[in-house]
Amino acid sequence: MKQTKYIFVTGGVLSSLGKGISSSSIATLLQHSGFEVSILKIDPYINVDPGTMSPLEHGEVFVTFDGAETDLDIGHYERFLNKNFSKQNNFTTGQIYLSVIENERHGKYLGKTIQIVPHIVDEIKNRIKVAGIGSDFLIIELGGTVGDMEGMPYLEAMRQMKHELGGDLVISIHVTLIPLIKAAGELKTKPTQHSVQELRRIGISPQIILARCEKPLSKELKKKLALSCDVDDDSVIVAEDAESIYKCPMNFLKEDILTPIARRFKLGELKPKMDEWDILVKKIISPKDAITIGFVGKYLSLKESYKSLIEALTHAGANTDVGVHIKWIDSETLSSETILELQDVDGILIPGGFGERGVRGKIEAIKYARENKIPFLGICLGMQLSIIEFAQNVLGIPDANSTEFDAQTKNPVVYLIEDFIDQQGKEQIRTHQSPMGGTMRLGEYECNIAPNTKLARAYHNQRTIKERHRHRYEANPKYKKNLEDNGMIISGESPNGLIEAIEISDHPFFVAVQFHPEFTSRLQNPNPIILEFVKKTLTLQNK
Repeated sequence: MKQTKYIFVTGGVLSSLGKGISSSSIATLLQHSGFEVSILKIDPYINVDPGTMSPLEHGEVFVTFDGAETDLDIGHYERFLNKNFSKQNNFTTGQIYLSVIENERHGKYLGKTIQIVPHIVDEIKNRIKVAGIGSDFLIIELGGTVGDMEGMPYLEAMRQMKHELGGDLVISIHVTLIPLIKAAGELKTKPTQHSVQELRRIGISPQIILARCEKPLSKELKKKLALSCDVDDDSVIVAEDAESIYKCPMNFLKEDILTPIARRFKLGELKPKMDEWDILVKKIISPKDAITIGFVGKYLSLKESYKSLIEALTHAGANTDVGVHIKWIDSETLSSETILELQDVDGILIPGGFGERGVRGKIEAIKYARENKIPFLGICLGMQLSIIEFAQNVLGIPDANSTEFDAQTKNPVVYLIEDFIDQQGKEQIRTHQSPMGGTMRLGEYECNIAPNTKLARAYHNQRTIKERHRHRYEANPKYKKNLEDNGMIISGESPNGLIEAIEISDHPFFVAVQFHPEFTSRLQNPNPIILEFVKKTLTLQNK
């Protein structure tokens, strides 16, 4: 069995410094150096997972292939490393305490008094070690900021693992802010010094400092930081603001971050092969063409609610040498009177979401895209609303609706998954119990693709694909024939007969899918349907 090496990444001074991007960048460099790399995100909040949190509270909920609702940083990990992660790659304080309490209730501690040390800390260490099985390196990102009360058990677990395994197998990287005092024009190191002192107070001495700053550090400042934080001179790595998050690995490589890492782990010289990555990043920063996508959503006060979708558009753009500019359209204010907000966009995208708020505006946008032959992509709720709009305005069923918005509608073209199970008797459909009640389809499911469709062409004529889901409502197959007879193509179905994708036959590109293609998009491997949407939008723009 491989002896896993552990790299802990902590944050100091304040949150949102980019620990997730830093962790992903380091992992990418190690992966491209020929190592098997995995990443773990630890979230100190007491929620069991972010599934019940508002997108405006915590940003996007990222869904893994095995159906775990996780922190959005898991999405960064998958996008950078071009690999799937699982529920083992993210855990929370809520999960740790729940597990320990359940063990205590089952008598697994033999009557002992349950305490943070050793029981909580041992559970943390065990989960870290499980996440690292089979990997040369495990990067562990600890959410929050050093000094936070809720992070203390995790820092103790770090300290103990360093003590048990030694410095040849465990190192610590501290991401910390070097603020620029604009009035004086000076970068200040004192907050970093205090943050490192807090770590050292509890027995952790970081071996590498990642200095987040707005402009480069002088040699004198780097030397001052190295001396005050007790790290080697080459172990102060400047993490300057970048034009794209995907440039960060190249910036870290230029800063020579692999030299102190290799020295600590006794690895010799590391030479990552980053040529393909570098080409894609240059296309993100300086693309040959440009398109504008009208992004009609309702969580616009926190754009990270749509993080994976934003990044998926970036991936598609990088792989077609196109700059994808987003025009944000608030679906709550969009109406037939304000629809001209969309007249200057090249394509229209309707993302997923929950609840009735903003639905009317999204339906108006779908109608506008359908009638004006504008390239359109609907995702999850976007597909459900596409069917509702078509049923209302083409089939002539004015009360067609989803039972999510009108429980009493006589024409439920969209309804709960439980209703499908009751109607079809398909009890074998795999569902997950939602913490707030009801059932959900979560994780990876199969979709059978109809031949000679836009979906089939996007997926290179594969007959079956696997994509990820996160929803409770489904398109009602009772209306399938009526939809098809009037120009809507059912281009994707689950093996159980659930509608997974629809198209409109007399439209240059009108595709909507029940799954979330953004969850499987990566910089070096963009999702096919999002890539096709960007390609088609560019082609039609140039006509």
